[in-house]
Amino acid sequence: MTSPAKFAPLKNDLILRAARGETVERPPCWIMRQAGRYLPEYHKVKDGRDFFETCRDAEIASEITLQPVRRYEGLLDAAIIFSDILVIPQAMGMKVEMIEGKGPHFPEPLRTKEDLQKVLSYEVDVIKELDWAFKAITLTRTKLNGQVPLFGFCGGPWTLLVYMTEGGGSRLFRFAKEWINKFPELSQQLLQRITDVAIEFLSQQVVAGAQILQVFESWGGELSYEDFKEFSLPYLKQISEKVPRRLLELGVKEDIPIIIFAKGSWYALDELCNAGYNVVSLDWLWDPREASKINNNRVTLQGNIDPGVMYGSNEIITRKVQKMIEGFGGGKKNYIVNFGHGTHPFMDTEKIRFFLEECHRIGSAK
Repeated sequence: MTSPAKFAPLKNDLILRAARGETVERPPCWIMRQAGRYLPEYHKVKDGRDFFETCRDAEIASEITLQPVRRYEGLLDAAIIFSDILVIPQAMGMKVEMIEGKGPHFPEPLRTKEDLQKVLSYEVDVIKELDWAFKAITLTRTKLNGQVPLFGFCGGPWTLLVYMTEGGGSRLFRFAKEWINKFPELSQQLLQRITDVAIEFLSQQVVAGAQILQVFESWGGELSYEDFKEFSLPYLKQISEKVPRRLLELGVKEDIPIIIFAKGSWYALDELCNAGYNVVSLDWLWDPREASKINNNRVTLQGNIDPGVMYGSNEIITRKVQKMIEGFGGGKKNYIVNFGHGTHPFMDTEKIRFFLEECHRIGSAK
């Protein structure tokens, strides 16, 4: 993929500076799933279209990405491209559907060695298969006109293995656990293939215009500590090590920060802080002070208010924002505000506005 035309100069680089460990005037703010179903304008633009059809339409994906930035003008310090972590399995030749009210569904999940071989033998042309994603990023970066940086992202290898073997979300993780315990070497082959695709996908997102990246290891908390060290951490480390190298090969000289979000992986924070990422994002299970103590200023931390706090009163939101920012040392260094996971479809947009306003007010205090 060739480099796009030059983009407008960046007017707000707060999140990039914070991610690189610089002292900032206030903690930057963005929210996972900030472009999505809680916004009435999202439903209007989506207009009954299939979810992945919406992602593949660059104009619509771009518009949805910009909606929260527009609604909360001056309050969000980043945009994140409207897409999904399951585009990597799609690029690897698997069919994925998004069923309304149920979530992702794989009609033909990986259940046998023969199923796995089909995926492993499939030649993945990332630029061809995910061309639509790169077009959406370039268009969105152009439309942002330097207002805030644009996030690219992908799913973590273990998390994608879960979806590919389970056939969707799961409570028992029967098939994923069966694969790693019955066929560990084959599981590692699949994880390696996913990792290779993820590295190229992330790198090409930067070429297309992404300025910061996040890896979502959403099912990290379903692994034991020992299994995390074998089936997640090595592949996450490969991503943090190889993406910068690949970017240099592609002619990208800028320092692109990368964030890792391994939900529920409380046992691995120390290892994640040494995994080569600029930022480690935390879910709401963490006490900010304890997480900060373990981190010991090695990387920037991101998070971690419980999204459910948005259902509370303004007084509750203010109190919990205060505790969160104070817990992360006041927010002027090594900290990015975020939820501990994504928004919910039922959230009040004005509660989120109040949350962001309070983050700015409290984070800017001397």
